[in-house]
Amino acid sequence: MSFFNPLLLFAALGVALPILAHMLNRHKVKRTDWAAMQFLNRNVRVRSRQLRLRDILLLCLRCLAILLLVVALAKPFMEEGDTLPEGIGERRAGVIIALDASYSMGHRDGASKPTRFARALKKIEAVVAGIQPGDPVSLVILGGEHEVVARNFAFDPVLFDELLRDQSPSPEALNLDSVPQTLSELVESMDAPQKEIYFVTDLQAGNWDGRPAWFGKALEALGKSASMTIVPVRGGADNLAITDLELVSGVLRKDTAARYRATVHNFGTAAVANVRVKGVVDGNAVDTKIIPAIAPGSSETVSVFVHFRNAGAVRISAELETDSLLEDNVRRTVAVIRDRVSVLSVEGSSNSGSSNFIAAALRARGGSGGGEHFAVQSVPWIDLPAQDLTPFDVVVLQNVPEITPEQARLFEAYVRKGNGLIWFAGDKVDASAWNKRSALDGISLLPAVIEQTVSTGDGLGVGRPLDPSMPNHPVSRPLLSLPEDLLSETRFRKVLQVKPSATSSTIMSLAGTAAPLLLEHSVGRGQVFMFTSTADSAWNNLAVTPVFPMVLQQMVTYLTAREFEMPRLVGDSLSLSYVDQPDASEAVFDTPSGKTISVPVTEHRRQYVAMLEHAQESGFYLARVSLQAPGLPVAVNVDTSESDVSCISAAETVLLFKGAEFMVAESEADLLDAVEGSRSGRSFWFIILLVGLGLLVLESLVAKWTSKRPAVVKEQTVPPEVNPESV
Repeated sequence: MSFFNPLLLFAALGVALPILAHMLNRHKVKRTDWAAMQFLNRNVRVRSRQLRLRDILLLCLRCLAILLLVVALAKPFMEEGDTLPEGIGERRAGVIIALDASYSMGHRDGASKPTRFARALKKIEAVVAGIQPGDPVSLVILGGEHEVVARNFAFDPVLFDELLRDQSPSPEALNLDSVPQTLSELVESMDAPQKEIYFVTDLQAGNWDGRPAWFGKALEALGKSASMTIVPVRGGADNLAITDLELVSGVLRKDTAARYRATVHNFGTAAVANVRVKGVVDGNAVDTKIIPAIAPGSSETVSVFVHFRNAGAVRISAELETDSLLEDNVRRTVAVIRDRVSVLSVEGSSNSGSSNFIAAALRARGGSGGGEHFAVQSVPWIDLPAQDLTPFDVVVLQNVPEITPEQARLFEAYVRKGNGLIWFAGDKVDASAWNKRSALDGISLLPAVIEQTVSTGDGLGVGRPLDPSMPNHPVSRPLLSLPEDLLSETRFRKVLQVKPSATSSTIMSLAGTAAPLLLEHSVGRGQVFMFTSTADSAWNNLAVTPVFPMVLQQMVTYLTAREFEMPRLVGDSLSLSYVDQPDASEAVFDTPSGKTISVPVTEHRRQYVAMLEHAQESGFYLARVSLQAPGLPVAVNVDTSESDVSCISAAETVLLFKGAEFMVAESEADLLDAVEGSRSGRSFWFIILLVGLGLLVLESLVAKWTSKRPAVVKEQTVPPEVNPESV
């Protein structure tokens, strides 16, 4: 026999209390004999023996009741094999049900088949059938952030079934690394003589393959503190997903068109033919493309063309037809369409060729009406102090020798509000002055420290080409689709050698070297681009190649975007930034399901931001600075790492958990055996508690009955009354 609360057995010392009370009642008193007492001695002796027998009986009942109550509170239980008559005690245990609710659990093997999540609920029903009413039960829903929906819940079949039916797969990927810690905390907080864990999951290969050694040890530790069973709900691997939707080319202006590229990946093991991809703008289909075939494990892309007829925020998405998993069939993004963009070009040299290159590049490929969407104004750098930057969305500094401290602060505030700055090198640039002004007040305006000018040309005057390996950045993205020979024709004979800051990233670099050509970093809500070469033909031939207008237009489009235009993933935080201190203390986020969430506005580094932590839905959120203000859409997509729905096989599972101190219930029969085998002990504390309470009741009845029972007095000869005066 074992006790769940063995320390409570020390309370058995309380049995000394009724014994002590009994002993105190027997203390001797002073006796005074008087003459008539001799006639009552026989009757008193008889009555005294009866009282002593009654007191001893009541004392035994009280002591035994106290002992039984203490033992019951210590919760004794016995394992199978211990000496205990059959039928005595109940099979009771604390049960923890961990249900995988990542979005791969929404996969189904055929239109008429149930989802993995629905089959998981059926598995849980077999576990629940063996739980006794009142047993502690915990239910945790596993996803990106695990949610404990019931902790030490006194089991009620009806209420628990309602709670379970309210659950559904979330659009999050499973954070498997944090599962052992979550289950360990639930085990420690559970008050039960025996504890069981049932981990119901699809054993998705992407999550379980290649787990680190510490993860296996954590599961083994769980198996020692509780009886753990892994319950697989596997399924097929067929699934199509849109893994990306990105702007490739075009200008986000009214009455223009842009090309978006949608990437469709086949995660299944068989080829899929005639895949239809639909482009949707603000809920209306605008373009449809068909991919003839996608091989297993490969991706195909299609271009979706979107024509912008009006200014304002536009919701854009690419959608697949219904397949085995719905959650990853849509990819979303947001574009803010403007009537026009104003660009200020500041020329540092007397040669106006650079400004001409800038204006020509922005208007290139824009058709006859291209100039209507870009307003480019050129000024010499000596006129910059008198220039008002407010009307301009982007400022381009070309070969500007230096700026004053006041101008540095002005540019820092200008970019921080959400505007863009593009900086080009040149022979007029004073490196020391720019380094000093850039680091003014501890805030780096440029993304790198200028060191020196270096020559990258050979003896024939031919410079180094662009490195064709570029990051998948919105600015360099159009160049990734260009032929490599076109990139190799772009030559750089001279560049600035720079030291990038810790917060910067390199977008373009020279081939064969690590020398960056284009760097970027953020300042507040805005961005700063830094070219280490010139915007004219003095140091390169970039300005006279097709690469220059593509890059410049992408930079302007990127710089005039806002933070809410960048798509987010489920689980990310959504932010809403303010240029100035807002009037309202709270911002409002409307979720895709129609819920309204209010979040406080906080100040950080001279910025006012409202942050919605952990977006839990996929779709378009609506961010508003107040309840009555118009909303700004924010696209939230799923993490497609969960889209590979293939599961580890039964044979692989055996190898994965070989030697572990828990079992895997592959079939329903295995699950029933696991439930039966886990509850090897029987608890009978409730029976002992009832017996103890019964003894207390019996003791009370006996005491009451004996106290009211009339004394039996035998008839005796009473001597004649004696007159005391005659004695």
